[in-house]
Formats: sequence, structure tokens, C-alpha cells
Amino acid sequence: MTTGFSSGSSRFADYFVICGLDTESGLEPDELSALCQYIEDTKFRDGARGKLAMSNEGENFEQSPLRRTFKSKVLAHYPDNVEWNPFDQDAVGMLCMPKGLSFRTQVDSREPQFHSFIITREDGSRTYGFALTFFEEVTSKQICSAMQTLYHMHNAEQYDILHTPTSPRGPEDPRLAPCRPVLHAAPAISRLQRFNSYDISRDTLYVSKCICLITPMAFAQACRKVLGQLHQAVTSPQPPPLPLESYIYNLLYEVPLPPSGRSLKFSGVYGPIVCQRPSTSELPLFDFAISEMFNLLGVENVLQLFTCTLLELQILLYSQHYQRLMSVAESITALMFPFQWQHVYVPILPASLLHFLDAPVPYLMGLHSNGQDDRTKLDLPQEANLCFVDIDNHFIELPEELPQFPNKLEFIQEISEVLMSFGVSPEGNIHSSENQARYHFRSVDMVSDNRNGNLSSPLTSYLLRENETIARLQALVKRTGVSLEKLEVREDASCNKDPRAQCDEEELKMHQLNIQVREVFANRFTQMFADYEVFVIQPSHDKESWFTNRDQMQNFDKASFLSDQPEPYLPFLSRFLETQMFASFIDSKILCHDDEEKEHTLRVFDSRVDKIRMLNVRTPTLRTSMYQKCTNIEEAEKAIEMRVAKIDHTALHPHLLDMKIGQGRYEQGFFPRLQSDVLSTGPTSNKWAKRSAPAQWRRRDRQKQHAEHLYLDNDQREKYIQEARNLGTTIRQPKLSNLSPSVIAQTNWKFVEGLLKECRNKTKRMLVEKMGREAVELGHGEVSITGVEENTLIASLCDLLERIWSHGLQVKQGKSALWSHLLHYQDSKEKNATPGGLGPPGFIHDTERRKSDGGGSAMPPLRISLIQDMRHIQNIGEIKTDVGKARAWVRLSMEKKLLSRHLKQLLSDHELTKKLYKRYAFLRCDDEKEQFLYHLLSFNAVDYFCFTNVFTTIMIPYHVVIVSSKKLSGSMFTANPWVCVSGELSETGVLQVPRNTLEITFECQNLGKLTTVQMGHDNSGLYAKWLVECVVVRNEITGHTYKFPCGRWLGKGVDDGSLERILVGELMTPTTENDERMCRTPPMQQSPGMMRRFVTISPSSKPKLNTGQIQEGVGEAINGIVKHFHKPEKERGSLTLLLCGEYGLVWALEQVFQHGFKSPRLFKNVFIWDFLEKAQVYFESAEQREATPDENWQTRVRHFCRFMRAINSTSRNIGKDGKFQMLVCLGARDHLLHHWIALLADCPITSQMYEESALIKDRSLVNSLIRVLQTLQEFNITLEASLVKGVGI
Repeated sequence: MTTGFSSGSSRFADYFVICGLDTESGLEPDELSALCQYIEDTKFRDGARGKLAMSNEGENFEQSPLRRTFKSKVLAHYPDNVEWNPFDQDAVGMLCMPKGLSFRTQVDSREPQFHSFIITREDGSRTYGFALTFFEEVTSKQICSAMQTLYHMHNAEQYDILHTPTSPRGPEDPRLAPCRPVLHAAPAISRLQRFNSYDISRDTLYVSKCICLITPMAFAQACRKVLGQLHQAVTSPQPPPLPLESYIYNLLYEVPLPPSGRSLKFSGVYGPIVCQRPSTSELPLFDFAISEMFNLLGVENVLQLFTCTLLELQILLYSQHYQRLMSVAESITALMFPFQWQHVYVPILPASLLHFLDAPVPYLMGLHSNGQDDRTKLDLPQEANLCFVDIDNHFIELPEELPQFPNKLEFIQEISEVLMSFGVSPEGNIHSSENQARYHFRSVDMVSDNRNGNLSSPLTSYLLRENETIARLQALVKRTGVSLEKLEVREDASCNKDPRAQCDEEELKMHQLNIQVREVFANRFTQMFADYEVFVIQPSHDKESWFTNRDQMQNFDKASFLSDQPEPYLPFLSRFLETQMFASFIDSKILCHDDEEKEHTLRVFDSRVDKIRMLNVRTPTLRTSMYQKCTNIEEAEKAIEMRVAKIDHTALHPHLLDMKIGQGRYEQGFFPRLQSDVLSTGPTSNKWAKRSAPAQWRRRDRQKQHAEHLYLDNDQREKYIQEARNLGTTIRQPKLSNLSPSVIAQTNWKFVEGLLKECRNKTKRMLVEKMGREAVELGHGEVSITGVEENTLIASLCDLLERIWSHGLQVKQGKSALWSHLLHYQDSKEKNATPGGLGPPGFIHDTERRKSDGGGSAMPPLRISLIQDMRHIQNIGEIKTDVGKARAWVRLSMEKKLLSRHLKQLLSDHELTKKLYKRYAFLRCDDEKEQFLYHLLSFNAVDYFCFTNVFTTIMIPYHVVIVSSKKLSGSMFTANPWVCVSGELSETGVLQVPRNTLEITFECQNLGKLTTVQMGHDNSGLYAKWLVECVVVRNEITGHTYKFPCGRWLGKGVDDGSLERILVGELMTPTTENDERMCRTPPMQQSPGMMRRFVTISPSSKPKLNTGQIQEGVGEAINGIVKHFHKPEKERGSLTLLLCGEYGLVWALEQVFQHGFKSPRLFKNVFIWDFLEKAQVYFESAEQREATPDENWQTRVRHFCRFMRAINSTSRNIGKDGKFQMLVCLGARDHLLHHWIALLADCPITSQMYEESALIKDRSLVNSLIRVLQTLQEFNITLEASLVKGVGI
């Protein structure tokens, strides 16, 4: 898109360039292309691609002299230089003729070819080039005889290869060759000669030449016409009205750029040419035919490509037509309005820059195919995040896990309707795009004319024959009541019309289609981001420090924005908000406060957003997923039609120049050497000529000098805006020069630095998100992170790792560079493993084991083994691809806090790294590699469940150990124990545990994070009493170990008589005992709070707390639950833990009821449940006696008694404390706890069983307790199945 055009120019064109064969220097092979070819050939020789490429088609014929590429030169360019756009000879030479010179004979087709290109400067500003390549007869005798010689040598080689495939060639063969092929011609040789021969006596040799315009703005249609007419002037039998110099001079010096919102007419050699430029309130200038992209790819593919571009993946376009590469690249980036592609953008990648394909950054590049190699022959360094678009074959290859664009189907429908109205098939149609190229956009015009409901303009009969989607068009035609015969007649009639009018009409059609499609796309973003301004975080610091810490500051409240979005949008939006283009867009918003300062795109976008806000009466933050179609198409179309209908400016006509006699003559068929003396300088008194002010003042002018809110002078501000844009990007554009090793080394060094910086920013961002609260208080970023967002961040980390691993890669298997390296490592380790070695190969032995606190004695720690973790991933049948395996392995390593360590181990095999990577690769830069691993080490500070939460359906082995008390020998225990493990995803069902070992390993579908263990025994045998300390459960893949404390008896007649208990667990935190030890991970739940300080007594003895501490305990427990519900659903922890865990709600209410409880000392313990049962008996008898204070009281009593009865009649042997726990959970679920506390406080039983000082007898304390419990009423509490099993309420 033309946002960053070079501002200094006010002329239509800056340079006119001629490229071609320099007869002085003769035929020079294009070294870089030849080098690429040589590398290809050696690959075949080494058998890297299987079979030897010796078929009769393909590589060897590709190399015949007529098909080889030779060096082209810039023969002339006018003027020599303009200061605002210095002439870049290397870049222009490379891009005018990206393949170098090509030769043809009279039998080959020699159609002129038009293509455009773009040159991006270091600062991101762009210049456009438009080139027409045609063939001229070679007049130089030396060149012709050089070609003849090359053919003799080539034919000799071909003969030898075909006849003596095994024996080495003899040195005398070339001398004999010329006389042999004709005699023993194998069929291949005769074919070779027929197509690829050149005989100096018989054939005419032609060579390619190119004329080119370098312009500050992309007026593609106008430039195409200018060049077409110049070429026509040279080839037509009649000379043009004026010398060519007159037209070129006129174009360079006398034709201005049209001002914003105006149209301009100027003269070509044979006819007027019109160009028009949108006003400041319209979408930016775009002058390529968008229909070409839809014809080539179809709507579905275009939308997938669009999604990949928005998510800043690596995009490689592939076609044998340069113009197609440019057209698709420009179209797709134009549709991104208001966002702009921020990374490497090279729509046409010259052969000499192929090494750039291993750039470890997002890129959008176009690669020229020779029309023979299919996708499988392309050896691309990185494919894990690659979107590969084979334009000529209507085919697109997508990276894995690509999210859908929001409202994709309705969006496709809306685009298709626009395309159909212009007769463009939504499925795409290659033929019509070829036609467009040939007939200057004579598209399949079937636009219904609003005035008479008729079909306007012709449908070419050629297309009717060729078009695959003809059935659809015929149906459309039938509906409008026009017969196809009529259409064909009308086509004939229209051919006799004035060709200029026809062309203008076509061009208008193109502009109409362009603007309609662009408006539909722009409308998606205005709808999606209608209220984006609300979420922009204005910097609180002064601007200086904002700039210095720019890469660490959050500029957009992503979490709040996403929480407002419809669920289906989240996978796409959460990734899009992380892109550089989105960050730059928001940066420019922050930097520009008033309309005057805003960049064009931002101003246009904001005005549209304001319009939508006024139309939508709904509250600005309430998002809906209803699809809203584009409404401002007509208005946009009108603006264009008005400009075309009434031309605003007409440039000076070309005129005779002051040339010497005899100059300006030309020979038909040859583009002349122009007179440089007349073209090198422009007129002195021309208001359109370059301004005299120096470039720096012009730049200031562009920024409308006035006092802006940044309190910086304009130059500083310009620098900052540029820096803010370049953040996170390293190189916007490869240097298009002849590449010396030092340039390549320097480029790669920039990449290495960029990757390291990106790694630092990503790890920091992920830690800030994860650590949440503390980080927010320190001023970094926002509070919460949603599950979607965490997934996005981890996916982008995987993407970064893939890019690092593919930088400088030379040997790869499969699409993932990281997984390929891991496999090589696995192979080498398994080969070296000694057969009698300890344990499986690749294990690190016991010194490397992980210690776990507390459970260490119960369960030997898992061994740390990179290879074992790979095997886990390889055993997961659901993951089919290498990229998927690499991502799963990264997730698993992060969850185990071993990512940095594993990668360090992988890279410690220096021999392997050397074998796989080139010298300049990131992984072979030792300092950077160390820093990178150090950044990754910081992930050990937080808990990730990114493996467990994503692979929810896989089978996972679990290991359970029951730890019984040492004090009372468990060996006498005769009953049969059982456990049932529950997690956030599912539960296991009852598992019998062998009583002699008390441990069991079982495999079941992923349970998620573990929450509860139900355990008990069958009460059989003589001694069925059992004191259990705790249960420890470990996930054998991720190594997560959960401890479920118990510390109670199970058995009839001991403790509360329970035969089963529900235990609530917490994740135990592993510590590694080696030098890599980071700070200990904090527990998952909220910070320990006050209660930990009071309760320092072992769990078996009942702690005595005073009323203040008890109140605080209740407050903290309730607070935990409230906080839980205020988090986004995706990231809430375990509610069971908050209810029944240590210091949870059940514990807190237990303290309330135990305070001042009279317990008879001589006999057995009295439990809270005994008190509740007595209260129940009292209430039931009170109900019978009809002694009812009021209706309300009765309802509460009924509820209470119903719950008590249900819990008492359950078949489970959960004991008295278990029943109390169940009552509290059910009361919390049904919002009845505060009613019950009020009932019990007034119950006469309370005064019998409690001392006077008891909390439950203190009216004011009870009231405050009721108030606190009432806060739970607004939450919808769902209980885990294990807590309420067997109770049917």
C-alpha cells in the first residue's frame, strides 16, 4: 500500500530506466542464479532428493543456453539522481529483470510482459517500479557467435550424458560431439535440438530488454499504459508524432502527482491517460486489480491467506509470473487497512536473495517458479509457521492450528456477492486472470445496471468457453432474462467501439470492484474494533520514559477487550492482539492526540469508528456477534466516479525539445538510446518540479509543525515514531545489492540480535501475565490472563523457537526444525547407548532426580530425561504431525519446568549442532545462545498447565501412594482399601489398592488438575481400623505430584466412625537440588494470609482460636471464593479447595461451631454433627407443635431438616465430619448457610451445648457472620460430583 511513499516528490515519476544487454561486456552468466542452479545440481548428485534427476524432461534441458540466465545491466536512467529518492542501481537492476537476461529465437513466443515491483528503504518508506520487458533482435555478431559456441558445448554434453551414463566422460568428447548427435540421435536429442537449438546461419536471436518507471506512488494502470504506448511507438511501422524523448521528458518533469481527492489527465504517445487519487477521508490509494487475486486463488483461499497475514506468519507466494506475485502481495496488504505489514516485505525475491528464505522473522515474500518445479522440489528452511501460496495452481498450504477469522462464513458470503455482481467467480478462475493481463482488464463484466435492471457490458465468448464456473454464471444470466446469444452479439458490437472509451470503462470497473471489496474488508475491522479507544492505555509516565521502556509497556488492555468479545472470536483475536502490526497501530494512536497529527490511515479509521458508534445505539462495550454488512460502499464508489467523470487537472502536453539535428531518430523494433543531455535536467521554472527546501524540512512539513502533546521537537518525534514501529522487528527489507559474504554475515547478525531481543520480550511478557497481581502493582501490564491468552502466548513462544531452530539450518527432516533436531539427537543417543547400560537409553541417572518436599519419602522422584519426554509425545496417537509434536514437547517441558534445561542438553551436543547448522546460525552464536537459555529459565518461576489443559483426551499413567501413620502399625490392618481420584476434567471410579503395598499405578484419560481423592475401606477382617496420614498422586508424564492430607482414622468406633473420607489436595512444588535452582514456586492458591500464622499446631490436635481469629478465618475463606468468581472462567482454580481444603469454608465454619462447645471429658468426643442432629430433632418437634413464629422461619426449618435427613440416609460411610462437610457444601450451593446460622443461633439446643462465651451466642458476632455469608448469594456455586455423591438433592 502506498502509505509510506517518499514525500519529497511531487512528480508523477522520478526516473525512467532502461535495462538490458550490455554489448561491451558481452555475455556474462548471472553468477548468483548459476550458483543456485549449481547447488540444486549437487543436491541431486548427493542423492539428497532420492532419484538422480536424469529424466528426459527437467533440469538438464532447463540448462540449455537459450534457457540460461545472463547478467543484465542498467543501460541508462534519467535523470541521474533526485535528492529525495536516490537512485539504487543494484536494486532497480535486480527487480527490473529479476531473472537476468533471457534469449529467444524466432520460433519462441516473445510477448511483452509487464510487472511491477517495490523497493522498501531502511526507514520503511517505499518506491514503486513498473517494468515492461520485451524482446529485441540481437545485432551484435560477437553475441550471436558466443551463443553458437555455447550450443556446441551444450549439445556435446547432452550426447555424452545420454549415451554413457555410467562411464566418466573422456576429455576428447567435446571435440567429437558436434558431428555426432545428428547421426545417432536418440529421441531425446532430436527433441532437444528441435526446441532448444540455435544455428547462427538459420535462426534470428532475440534478447530481453526492459523499460521501467520509478514512481513515488503506485499508479499501476497509468504506468502500464504509458509503457505500453512507448513500446508500441517503437514497434509500429509509423514513427510516433514526436521523438520519444519528448514523451519521457513530459512524464518526468511536466506531469505532477494528482493532489488528494483529484484526478489528472496527461498524454501518452497515442492517447490520454487518466489517474486519480483518493481524498484524505477515503481508503488509501490502491491501483492494482484486486479481482486478479480472487481469480487466481478464490475467496476461501484469499481469506485463509488474509488470516495468516494478519497473524504475521511467514508467507511465501509462488508463481512463474512476477506480476501475479506483486498483485497478490499488494492486494492482501491493502485489504489489511487500517493495519500495516511491519516485517520483511519482498513481493519479488530476486534469485540472488534466496538465502533470505531462512530469515527467522515473519515475512511476506514472492518466489519466482520456473514453471517446472512443483512444491515438493522446494527445500524451504522453515515450514512450521509457513503459509505457502502456489498462485498458479490455485493452492494454499496452511500452518497448523490456524484460527478462523471471525464470522468467516458470512464474510465469505458478503465478498462473494460483490464479486458475483462483477461477474468474478468466488471460486476463482485462472483463465480470466490471464485474460485480464492480456486485455487490460476486460473482466467478465456482468454488473447489473441499476437504472434499467439490465446487464451492462460484454461477456467475452472466449471466457464462456473456458470458464469452469460457467454453470453458475448461466444461472445468473437466466435470472436476469438476457440470453447468452445476445451477449455475444453485444460483444462483437462493442469491439468496434472506440478503444479508448472501452479501456476507460474497464478501468472504472476495476476501481469499482476494488473499492467495494476493500470497503467490505475495512468494515470488518471497524465492526470488530468499534470501541478500541476505550482500551488504549495512555502512558502514565512522561513521554521520554514511555519511549525508553516502550517494549516493556502494555499499550492496550487486552484482557478487558477480550472479555467483551463473543467466544468464537477469541482464538483469532487473542493472537491478533499480540502482533507487531496491532502494537504499532495502537502506538500511533497514543502518539497522535488530535486529528491534525494523525496518520492518514488512523484518521480515516477513527472517523469510521465514530460513525458506527453514532449509528449503534447499543452501549459501546457490549459486543455482539451479529454480522453487520458494509453500508458505505455507494458513497465510496460515487467519489471515484465523480473524479473520473470530471477531470480536475490536465498536465502540459508533450512538445518538441531543444534537440540537435539528427537526434531523436529511431530504428523500428529497437528501443533507442535516448539523448541524455535533454533528459538529465528538468525545466527551471516549473511549479511541479522538485521543491528547493532540503529533505529534512520537507519531512517536517509533512508532520504539520505545531506544538504537540509530546513536548519533543519534530525530528525527535519522527525518530521515536520510527523506533516504536521497528520494535520487535529487526530488518524490514533485505539489502538488494550484490551480496558479499560480509553483507550476508551482517544481515544474519542482525537476525540473531533480533531473535534474542524478541525472546527477552516474550519471556518477560509471559511472566508478567502469569504472575498477575504483584506485577501489576509494579506497573507492568494488566491483571488477568485468560486461558485463550495463555495459549496464544505459548503458541507464539513455540513459533519463536521454530524460527530460532530454522535459522541457518542446513539439514532438516519434516516440517519442524525443532523436532527434526530432537529426532537427530534421539538417534545419536540411542545409537551410543550401551546395551547393558542402566535403564532406558538417554536417561540421566539418579544424581539428576528431582526432590519433592514432603512426598519425597512416599514416592521416588521421576527421572529427568529429555528422551523420555520425547517418547511420551511420540506415544500420543492424537498428534500426527512434526509441528504438532514439537509444540506438544515444548508445552510438556514448560509444564515440567525443564524447557531451558532440556534445550541446554540438546545444544550441548556440539558435533550434532555443527552438522545441522551453518556457522552464522543463532544456535551457533554461543553468547546469544546462553542468554536465550537464561531467559527461558525464568519460566521456572511460575506454574504452567499448558500440556495438561490442552491435551485433554490423551491417556495418562498415574501413580497413587497411601501413606499410613508410622505411630500405629498399619501392618495389622485387615480391610481392603480403595481410592477414587477426581480432577477438573473427570474422575477414575473406584480403584482397589493392594493392602500390602498401599500403592497402585493405573492409566486413564487425562483427569486435568487433580482436585479430590475419595478413599475408604470395606471394613472387613479383625482389625479394620486405619490411621491415614495422606495420599500422594503423581501424573507420570508431567511429574505433577498432588498431596491429599488426611491425618484421621477410618474405621467403625474410632474418630467419627467414618469408613471413607473425601480429601482435598494441593500441588506439591518440586525443587531441584542443583545449581539451576530458581526461587521456589509459590503455591497455586492465594497467598497464605493470616491463618497460617495462627495455626502452627499439628493437624491432629484441635487448635484453639479466639473469636477475632475465627472471624478473620471466615472472612478469608469467603474472600477466596469471591475472588475465584471474579476471575475469568478459563483460569479459575479449584473451588473444591476453597470450600473443603486447608483453611477453606468448611474449616472456618468448623471453628465457628467448635468455639465454646461443651464436650464431656470422660466419654468419647462429641462432634458438631451430634449438635446438628439434636437441633434437627428439636425443629421437627417444634414444627409438629405448630409453635411457629412465622412463615419464613418454617421454610428455613423445612430446608434444614430435609438436608439433614438426606445426608443421614446416604449409603456412604462418610462419618460425622464428612457429613458436616457435605452439609456446608450443599448449603453454600443453595445459598442457605446464612439462614441456617440464624436458625441455630436462636435454637434452645445451642444454649444447652455451648458455653456463655461461645461465638454462636454472641448476637453481634452472629449478625456479622450472617452478613459475610450473604455475599455468596450472587455466585452460582457448582460442586464437584465427589463432594455430594449419594445425596439426591
